[in-house]
Amino acid sequence: MTADTSETSDVSDVITVVGGGAIGGTLAHALVRAGRPVTLIDADPAHVAALRAHGLRVLRPDGGSDVVEVDARTPEEFDGPPLRRVLLAVKAQATEKAIGWIAPRLAADGFVVSVQNGFNEPLIAQHIGAERTVAAFVNIFADVQSPGVIRDGGPGALVLGEVGGAPAGERVRELVEALRPGTGAVASDNVEGYLWAKAGFGAMLALTALADDAMADLIDRHRPAMYAAAREVFDVADALGIRLEPFDAFEALAFRAGAGRGEREEAAGRLTAWLRTQAKDRSGIWRDLAVRHRPVEVTTHYETVFQEAAKAGVGTPVLREVIAGLRELEGHPERMAESRLDALDRLAEGGRREAPALPGRALLTEEQTREVHTWLEARQEDMVADLAAYTALESPSDDPAALEACLTWLRGWLDDALGAPQEEELLPRDGAGDILLRRYAATGPGERGVEPPLLLLCHYDTVWPAGTLAEWPFTREGDVLSGPGVFDMKGGLVQLVWALRALDALGLPRPACTLLLNGDEETGSLASSEAIAAEARRSRAALVFEASADGGALKTARKGVGLFRLTVHGEEAHAGLDPTAGASAVHEAAHQTLRLAALADHDAGTSVNVGVLHGGTRSNVTAGEAVADLDVRVAHADEQRRIADALAALEPALPGTRLTLTGGWNRPVFERTPEVAALYDLAHRCAAPLGLDLREASVGGASDGNFAQSAGTPVLDGLGAVGGGAHARSEHATVSGMVTRSALAAALLASFTV
Repeated sequence: MTADTSETSDVSDVITVVGGGAIGGTLAHALVRAGRPVTLIDADPAHVAALRAHGLRVLRPDGGSDVVEVDARTPEEFDGPPLRRVLLAVKAQATEKAIGWIAPRLAADGFVVSVQNGFNEPLIAQHIGAERTVAAFVNIFADVQSPGVIRDGGPGALVLGEVGGAPAGERVRELVEALRPGTGAVASDNVEGYLWAKAGFGAMLALTALADDAMADLIDRHRPAMYAAAREVFDVADALGIRLEPFDAFEALAFRAGAGRGEREEAAGRLTAWLRTQAKDRSGIWRDLAVRHRPVEVTTHYETVFQEAAKAGVGTPVLREVIAGLRELEGHPERMAESRLDALDRLAEGGRREAPALPGRALLTEEQTREVHTWLEARQEDMVADLAAYTALESPSDDPAALEACLTWLRGWLDDALGAPQEEELLPRDGAGDILLRRYAATGPGERGVEPPLLLLCHYDTVWPAGTLAEWPFTREGDVLSGPGVFDMKGGLVQLVWALRALDALGLPRPACTLLLNGDEETGSLASSEAIAAEARRSRAALVFEASADGGALKTARKGVGLFRLTVHGEEAHAGLDPTAGASAVHEAAHQTLRLAALADHDAGTSVNVGVLHGGTRSNVTAGEAVADLDVRVAHADEQRRIADALAALEPALPGTRLTLTGGWNRPVFERTPEVAALYDLAHRCAAPLGLDLREASVGGASDGNFAQSAGTPVLDGLGAVGGGAHARSEHATVSGMVTRSALAAALLASFTV
């Protein structure tokens, strides 16, 4: 039943739809009904086979259906002429693979339209160029019912336009004309405004997928969370200067921060009333989780929002909780519950989720704590041997093979030391070390499963390049251990494991806990921060086994870190023959460096350091470009906002130059909250039987604890090795410190079984 468009139509007339799912199938159906030749490419052989055998069927909301013949092929089967007009309709997470297939087949005058959810145009442009990329906004309510069958969920908007907001050109107008009969498509010079408006609406729909009920009803019952999620998206849009556009029944401007309460309530009422008229009462996100049992694409959609939020210093706590919840539901739709939305309502109204219950006292007696220390002291040589074996496995952050080998060893070592976990998850990470999650059940008397688990944070990557061990192997001189990573932070994990072993060996209780091993901490945890925050939100508290400060102090505050690059664009000229003709980027960079340095406020704990500055080509050429790399450290969230605002407001001092700022906040501030203070006080009491007067410190460096605390979870950091020399050839840890800190960790862990 397939219609072969390659033989019956001029190549320039054929519209190729890549991705025949809900959006692509709907558009292909509309085009064929309007008499336009279409080739549909889809990676699902069963879907393609059904299309060939029975045609493309769309089930209408009124109960009827329409069938059209369509030329359907898998990517492997396609051997047609170069593609000229392409509608890319795959899931956002499949964009890279799809555009990689399209790019070498695209005609010189061909172009690709991103008829997808999310912000995919920049990725497409990387492969084929911005001039061959067309932006689109799609709000089509449809689902794949079965292979070859699309269920139409009701009318929705379709808007096409040029990337960057240029007036719609001839190619856009022609395509809109082809799509209009079946979709009502229109052209616009502000597709970006629609995309960001859809991101706000999409945040609401994502929220509804956390429970098993109709979208309209959940939006009605959980307005605080719905409003907060949309507002967070629009706060980012405002920071970018986006002009939001209304569409269908979603009045985006009513959900911005400056909108009045009455205006917002009325807009929500109109939205839910409209949703109740749609045949589709649940979102595609819900269907992916509950029906298709596959990963959702919405987690990819909001990567752009989170990246831009970090650059602008905009908080997105509710939206992050939503995405974390969806990731948790992938593979576990039975965990959908309206209580998740109740918790998000509380977060939206109070600014933080409810504080988890913390133990009020140490559980172990002084005698038991000393018994733990004695047991560990008798096994200190085994502890040293474990650290020696661990250190002998090099694990530089930029060496995936070495990281994989190290993690494989760690899994075997953990099995031998602690037994098999109750549950294990390996989270693969492209270009970085994988994340290993091990969940251990509570032991000992008392009711179990009431409290959330305790999160134990460690990282297994180091700053030391492969080959370092050949010059600097693990060594021991008396009480001092030396080697790459012994202090930061391989010693911390060894101490933690032996603390758990001590509790088990002595029949003492330990809480349910989740051990998270991260493989990219030393490079900023760019691939792991979301997973860390997600686990933190599920946890009672987080204990970080990073190295101690100042000879044993715990870390109860860490600065937030921003890594930015300021690129200055000037105009080149001959500096000798025509010194006034150009505009020096280097001179402008000098002005900006002084301005940036003036932003520091050391009394407030804020430093701004231009650590790298370079530009120009020759001494007799007025510099056309200069680059300044800056490191920002802030001790308080209000200082982070002040710096973010100041960076966003930078303007050139010299005519003829312009500025581009990239980068963002790598880690949020870790402040000493009352909950952190309570954890420190507990640890101080646990340390007393060991003869320790445990100190605390605030440090400028950041850790994964910053991410955990920003998720609303109390954190105690610096529980690892005692020693010094992190990131230096003087790195060392002490054997006595390992034993004592392991005993302290055991007493602290036991306290959480109260």
